[in-house]
Amino acid sequence: MDTTFPRLLLQHASQRSSAPAMREKEYGIWQTLAWGELRSLVERIACGLHLAGLGRGEHMVVIGANRPRLYATMLAAQALGAIPIPLYQDAVAAECVLPIVNADVRFAFAEDQEQVDKLLEIRPQCPQLSAIYFDDARGLRNYDETGLHALDALIERGADFAKANPAWFEAEVGKARPDDVAAMFYTSGTTGQAKGVVHTHRSLLDRAKAGADFDALTGDEEVLAYLPPAWIGQNIFSYAQWLACGYVVNCPESAATVTIDLKEIGPTYYFAPPRVFEGLLTNVMIRMEDASAPKRKLFHAFMEVARRVGPALRDGKPTGMLDRIKYALGDWLVYGPLRNNLGLSRVRVAYTAGEAIGPDLFTFYRAIGVNLKQLYGSTETAVFVCMQPDHQVRPDTVGVPCNGVEIRVAGNGEVLVRSAGLLKEYYKNPEATAEVKTADGWYHTGDAGFLDAQGHLKIIDRAKDVGQLADGSLFAPKYIENKLKFFPHIKEAVAVGDRREKVCVMLNIDFEAVGNWAEKRNLPYAGYTDLAQKPEVYQLIRECVEKVNADLAADEKLAGSQIHRFLILHKELDADDGELTRTNKVRRGFIADKYGVLVDALYAGRTEQFIETVVKFEDGRSGRVSATLKIDDARTFAPMKAAA
Repeated sequence: MDTTFPRLLLQHASQRSSAPAMREKEYGIWQTLAWGELRSLVERIACGLHLAGLGRGEHMVVIGANRPRLYATMLAAQALGAIPIPLYQDAVAAECVLPIVNADVRFAFAEDQEQVDKLLEIRPQCPQLSAIYFDDARGLRNYDETGLHALDALIERGADFAKANPAWFEAEVGKARPDDVAAMFYTSGTTGQAKGVVHTHRSLLDRAKAGADFDALTGDEEVLAYLPPAWIGQNIFSYAQWLACGYVVNCPESAATVTIDLKEIGPTYYFAPPRVFEGLLTNVMIRMEDASAPKRKLFHAFMEVARRVGPALRDGKPTGMLDRIKYALGDWLVYGPLRNNLGLSRVRVAYTAGEAIGPDLFTFYRAIGVNLKQLYGSTETAVFVCMQPDHQVRPDTVGVPCNGVEIRVAGNGEVLVRSAGLLKEYYKNPEATAEVKTADGWYHTGDAGFLDAQGHLKIIDRAKDVGQLADGSLFAPKYIENKLKFFPHIKEAVAVGDRREKVCVMLNIDFEAVGNWAEKRNLPYAGYTDLAQKPEVYQLIRECVEKVNADLAADEKLAGSQIHRFLILHKELDADDGELTRTNKVRRGFIADKYGVLVDALYAGRTEQFIETVVKFEDGRSGRVSATLKIDDARTFAPMKAAA
């Protein structure tokens, strides 16, 4: 698109001033902000920031949950030619230092007291951070810090300037060009220090429009913005595509109310990483365990019909009359109420990305009538690389290249991408830019995969993580981990085995799902660590591991990577402890080093191992968790021979 984000705002405000642009739930009531009102708010914030000294080409940090005034501040910065940098609101203070120092940030928007406290804590390390504007004043009344201001005060100053200079704002917006830098996103840093990914208006809007055209999105869509704005996925769906299409973005009241808000809004266009879909399904299965025997029987009977018939109906494939009648009855009794309970009854298009989604999980949603599809992309590609067309949806691929994308597979199996949506550069890091982006415009994704006969892309694993066992067998750790995480009782998994004689795994149980399972069996426990080490829980998890082994045995290439030994960790993997990224991706190398004593115990044949770990609490304090962990063996299976 040959335009910019602020120009699109002006366009929507001019053409449909009274149409809703955003909704925010506050004190249980949805408040609507029209396009005309949003334009006025952005103008006042932009004028206020101009008076405060924010200049063209400068960076401004925004940190908080999805809120209309956070989005308005990003638009205001872009209107001035400045560059917003959204940061993760759940990041600890120390994680904010690198972006602020790296990008020479002087101005910051902080949603509330929690975010203000973080920025004030790191100010000695970021002396250039001179102005912090807060939105929610609760708890900040007695703060007396230099450069700390209420956003309301900035807006008031801006309103006076706008009134005295009515043509200034639009003239300023007109100065921006599509190839100007629009935003910067810091990568999650799975393999090292985070890098600033620089995107232009053109790169972000080109991919936003490609995705919108692919699924025929219109201004009538409803979207729930509940994931971190700092994540490129949420930013594309609720910011770039929002402005490209003009649909309504709805901001939930809090993380605790997302499930309720999802039902109230009933989005038509929905996006979530697999962990969210896993969580929704886990809650469904927990509730079904609590249901009466007749209801459980009815649910399982109709779910069997759904799994057999639903995907075929969704993909427009022929099905028998009797099956269609059974499915219609199931839709009335089970699937329809279930979609409504999940808040997905109005969803026309739903996407998942970020990690591989399990075939069973994927099939479940499509079986009950949710048009769930996969897409493939990254921060550096502005998300949209491959998407699944309707009627061509398969759980083992991520779709076909969407409009404007070229894909090439290198000799080592790495997937290379070329499109108008690629990053401009890594900020102040030409060496890293040169490593991933060739002179002729190809981006090295770091993923190993291939295009199948139908032109669909299949991703195996991260190219650097695909290894071999000591006997030469293929070892794809993420593939194994994802198969384990398909079970509702397993939350996280870390597989080790490269250049070793066998595969072993370290696991996290899903505390809620396993806790519910234990309570049904009158199994007492005192917290996560105690529950995780129960013999009954080990038996439950062993059954899951052995089912994965049976599946692996059926795959000629992966039969050698069956899991021989496993243990359940004494604590949940946590981003605050460096074990996960802020997008909840496992930092496998870090974990292997941190828990080296456990890895050694797995391969030494021990049946238990003591470990003590330092953990960080939400308030910044540190503590220690220790336990003697059981180590168990899993049954493996003879490889199944391919049919002649």
